Amino acid sequence: MRLLPRTFAAFLILAAAFASAAGAQTWPTKPIRMIAPFPAGGLVDVLARAVGEELARTLGQPVIVENRPGAGGNIGADVVAKAEPDGHTLLMTSPGIQSINQFLYKSMPFDPEQAFAPVSLVADMPMLVVIHPKVGAKTLAELIEMARAKPGKLTFGSAGVGTTGHLGLALLMHAAQIDVTHVPYRGAAPSVTDLIAGQIDGVVDNPPTVMPHIRAGTIMPLAVAARERMSVLPDVPTSAEAGLPGWEASSWFGVVAPAGTPPEIIRRLHEELAKAVRQPGMQRFTTQSGARMVATTPAEFTRLIGEERTKWGAIIKAAKISAE
Repeated sequence: MRLLPRTFAAFLILAAAFASAAGAQTWPTKPIRMIAPFPAGGLVDVLARAVGEELARTLGQPVIVENRPGAGGNIGADVVAKAEPDGHTLLMTSPGIQSINQFLYKSMPFDPEQAFAPVSLVADMPMLVVIHPKVGAKTLAELIEMARAKPGKLTFGSAGVGTTGHLGLALLMHAAQIDVTHVPYRGAAPSVTDLIAGQIDGVVDNPPTVMPHIRAGTIMPLAVAARERMSVLPDVPTSAEAGLPGWEASSWFGVVAPAGTPPEIIRRLHEELAKAVRQPGMQRFTTQSGARMVATTPAEFTRLIGEERTKWGAIIKAAKISAE
């Protein structure tokens, strides 16, 4: 008779395992909501819709993209953080939400380290340092030499305080031991507009923002903040090739679910995302945007988020950056 409690406990464990597996088999049972925490038409929105279209095709349920912009992505992320963890509400996330905002804002509506279950990275893109031709530097080394000769004279714009472009610039200044004047804008587009006009000297930004103007010859790239050259800009050297191996920075995008989502659903969702990013339509997104479509395991994505948290937290503290 003493064995009965143990037998019953084992039965319950097996029953739960079968129920969980059955849940993953039947998921999704209704349309999936994909939160894009930035404005419609932006890169995150476009990527969420492209990924959602592929998922809808393979999962047999519509994927409805819902834009919830504001507070550096925190507003939309908070919707997912508080959603039912059943695999039917997902977030197309970014470095800001997962690894940066907690160091910029005095208070957060959620704990980024506890609120989400990482599923997979889906795209990443290295940052570029780009200047106006009038600056006169032909290489990153020459730009650094200019900045050291006249601290604070060079002006570099960004999409705003605490954005990835601002932090990429802060990391560049830290790695090169230089001082340039940061000029924050309300978005990346106006900063690039002023760069083309020669109102500022340079920007550190993502490829989609600057590539059309690089191709037009109105602005000039000096280096890519990565270990490998970009296939869409094969002549632009890496930071190490340009003499600054300590400068590596990228914008990346991935899918997370609310914490507590069953691991079987996370596993299946990862499998479907891995298939999605290999589709020809998604690979064309690489050519158009400069992003690299890539899927990682949940564990790999979790590790990346942690590493980014450590890096950006240190830079934000050292540069004394805070969001308004």
